[in-house]
Amino acid sequence: MQTSNNSRRNLTILMIVIFAILLILAGRLGWIQIVKGEEYKEMALERQTKDTPIEAERGVIYDSNDQIMATSIRCYTVYATPSAIDKEDRQDTAKALAKAVDGDENEIYELITGDKSQVKIAEGVDEKVAEKIREEKLAGVTLTTGTKRKYPGGTMAANVLGMVNDNNDGQSGLELQYNSYLAGISGRWVDYTDTKGNQLSYSFSGERYYQAEDGYSLKTTIDVAIQSYVEKALAKAMKKTKADRAMAIVMDPKKGDILALAQNPTFNPNNPYTPVTDSEKKAFANMSSEEQSEYLSSMWRNFIISDVYEPGSVFKLLTTGIALEEGVATMNSTYHCTGSKTVAGQVIHCWDRSGHGTESLKQAVGNSCNPVFMTLATEVGITKFYDYLENFGITDTTGVDFPSEGSAILQSEETAGPVGLAEIGFGQGIAVTPLQLITAINSYGNDGKLMRPRLVKEIVDKNGKTVKEIKSEVVRQTISEETAAEVRDIMEYVVEDGGGGTAAVKGYRVGGKTGTANKVKNGKYVNDTYSSCLGMAPMEDPKLTVLVIIDSPKGVKYGSVTAGPVVSEILSKSLKHLNIAPDSHEEDEDEKVEVPDVTGSSTGDAIGILAGKGLKYDMKEGSDSSTSIVVKQYPSAGKKVKKGTKVYLYNE
Repeated sequence: MQTSNNSRRNLTILMIVIFAILLILAGRLGWIQIVKGEEYKEMALERQTKDTPIEAERGVIYDSNDQIMATSIRCYTVYATPSAIDKEDRQDTAKALAKAVDGDENEIYELITGDKSQVKIAEGVDEKVAEKIREEKLAGVTLTTGTKRKYPGGTMAANVLGMVNDNNDGQSGLELQYNSYLAGISGRWVDYTDTKGNQLSYSFSGERYYQAEDGYSLKTTIDVAIQSYVEKALAKAMKKTKADRAMAIVMDPKKGDILALAQNPTFNPNNPYTPVTDSEKKAFANMSSEEQSEYLSSMWRNFIISDVYEPGSVFKLLTTGIALEEGVATMNSTYHCTGSKTVAGQVIHCWDRSGHGTESLKQAVGNSCNPVFMTLATEVGITKFYDYLENFGITDTTGVDFPSEGSAILQSEETAGPVGLAEIGFGQGIAVTPLQLITAINSYGNDGKLMRPRLVKEIVDKNGKTVKEIKSEVVRQTISEETAAEVRDIMEYVVEDGGGGTAAVKGYRVGGKTGTANKVKNGKYVNDTYSSCLGMAPMEDPKLTVLVIIDSPKGVKYGSVTAGPVVSEILSKSLKHLNIAPDSHEEDEDEKVEVPDVTGSSTGDAIGILAGKGLKYDMKEGSDSSTSIVVKQYPSAGKKVKKGTKVYLYNE
């Protein structure tokens, strides 16, 4: 009887335990299915879902003659599915991947042992690396095809093209300006797989494929041949002048097209975080992280468009046009320079303190006579003068299709006063972007019409069909057609008989102006200079304008010496490239010329005047090349000599 009772009690206890366990399991099942059902459903779906991005192909950037300047090449992204890699194989897999992609084995091991359904191991790998991974036949490792930006010209036009980041998004230059057109729209392939990465048999109805939309391409105004001429000429100038930087821009004055734009030093957009030359790499390696950041920003920055500088005497061409248009000066006007001018009680000196004496307007431009341009600006008046600066586009940005365009630094009418106006008249006390300056002067070569500068003329799809056309645009009339012709005549005189002769090109009518402006540091003028030269040709029907700026040249600093020959070289090669024929009355090399009188001229102007006559120069031993005035020359003025003869200059 007792045994029976014990058995009944034990059975009851067992039933209670079983019931309790079933109750707990039922509760747990209810918790999983009802309370946590959606969360676990999402987790399961995530582990079963394979979401592979399909990269859109970024558009091509062409030059004006359909030469490829930036394109996209095939590359691969390496993915891994951790759940598909057996535990005993993970270390070997990490080692093989690290070796193939040149990565860190420990970091890769951490990725493939994590709880994510899919991880990215490396991106942008080339075909050679992809083939190595395929040969390893690694379980759970897949490759997807993508694109990588490639710049076939290396450093060519780097500060125009800009660069992209690792995600192929534009970071600077045209790559940034037109990123929305170039980038396209990425696609996706969403599929459902088991833990080994194999497609589930029931997943076909749920598979989704979103086709990528490739980006549009750009047809730019850049001519790679002219761009090459510019970059080679700047490299030679850097070597000769030992300057900190050298910059140049070439434009079509009638269309506003930027045919070339370069600066040296530059960078290679294929590897934008590494300086180009060995010496720069060495210096970069010794910089602090903050210094490196500043260096890279400067290297990527487009000085011509984004930064400002004091233009010096080149700006006198604008003052000349304003004075002629307002009628305060004519081509027959004469002036007398005593070496200084008093403005509002303040004496402002000419660079030649002994004075230029009596001179015509042409001669004043050729002599870069500061007092004459102070007089012209004063006679125009500050309100009218500032109106013309606005008309020439100096008080606003040009509207070029490029990011981060700079603006001029200019005193207000209220604060400038008579002295400020006088100084602006000869190109001091005002800072402009090089693009603003050349765009304004371009209007002289276009009968007074100011053109909006452009870098892209057409956006096309992958089949070459035009999506958007960016047409040449006339902004406004700066001066009359008659005044523009008069200024062109003066510019031509400056190259033929004034101080701009080093910009001359044999067989072509060239006009221009040189400038040498001291730089401002901490509010004071220092000995460092921006030495520049602007050239335009052919003057009977201008097709090219070139502006060259040499930043802080060492030794002789005159724009006629540092920048003038660079302008001449660029014009000479570019005119021939564009099949612009020279004048039929080209002079004979054996012809004798009369030695001009350059005594009393600045060394820079003397060199330019001699070059305009086809003569060479030499600074006589013992002369100081930094001294302004030539006091003696040999051969003497008036002597007939063969072209190419060397004239010796003696400075005071």
